[in-house]
Amino acid sequence: MNHDVLMGRLAKRIDDKRALRLIRRYLEAGMMADGVVMAREEGTPQGGPLSPLLANVLLDEVDKDLERNGHAFARYADDCNVYVRSKRAGERIMERLTKLYGNLRLKVNANKSAVASAFERDFLGFGFWVAPGGEVKIRASKKAMRKLKDRVRKLTCRNNGRSLKQTAEKLRSYLHGWRGYFRLAQTPQVMTTTDEWIRHRLRVIQLKQWKRGRTAYRELRARGVSHDTAIGIALHVRSWWRTAAQLTHVAFPKRFFDELGIPRLGR
Repeated sequence: MNHDVLMGRLAKRIDDKRALRLIRRYLEAGMMADGVVMAREEGTPQGGPLSPLLANVLLDEVDKDLERNGHAFARYADDCNVYVRSKRAGERIMERLTKLYGNLRLKVNANKSAVASAFERDFLGFGFWVAPGGEVKIRASKKAMRKLKDRVRKLTCRNNGRSLKQTAEKLRSYLHGWRGYFRLAQTPQVMTTTDEWIRHRLRVIQLKQWKRGRTAYRELRARGVSHDTAIGIALHVRSWWRTAAQLTHVAFPKRFFDELGIPRLGR
C-alpha cells in the first residue's frame, strides 16, 4: 500500500490536518525485523486496528466500480472474489481489476489470483459444495480442515507430558474459537467425523497415561467395561491407537468429553 496514494485519498475525506499527520506517523512507524527497527516505506502495520479501515478507504473506488457494473463480489481487506457467469467475463474482470489496482500503486498477486470456478476457489477459509438435489452449500475449506487437524495433533500429542484434563483445557480454547468462526459451514457429516477423530486421540492419551495393563484393566472395570473387553484392552495397552478404538462408549461416552469441556464441531 503506497502511503502517498493512501494519504491523498484520506485528504479528500478528512479536513483535520492533525489527524492526517497522526495517520501518516502511524503508517511510517518502524517495524522490528530480526531484532532491528526498520523504517516502513509502504504498507500498513500488520494486525494494527487501523489497517483494515485504511484498506477499505483505499479500495473503496474499486468496490464502487464493481458495483456500478453490477458485479456480485465479496471483499475483505485485500482478499476479493468477483462472481461472473463465464470464464471470458472473468478474464475481462481480472484485466479490469489489474488496471484499477495499478492506478492505486497496487499489484495483483499472480500466484494467488485466478479465473476459475467458484467451487475451486476458497474465500477466508470457506468454499462451496453441491449437496444432493443440486443445492449449493458452504463448507470449511480443505486447507482450513488440514490446519485444524495439524493444530489438534500438536495439542493432543501423547508425548507432551500433559494430563488428559490439561490437554482438554488447551484443546477447548482452540476448538471454541474454530467452531465460532466456521459455524456457517453446512457439512455436518464432516464435522461429526472430525469430532470422533478428536475423541479417539484423547482416548489414546488416557491409555498412554495408564501405562500398565493392570492399571488399564482396573480403570476400565471401574468405568463399566466388561471383564473380557477390559482384559483384551489391557493385554494390548501399548498399541495405543488401535486399542483406543476398543474403548467403548461405556468407558468413555460422548458425555465424558462433554464434561471435559470439549466442544462438538458437529451439531
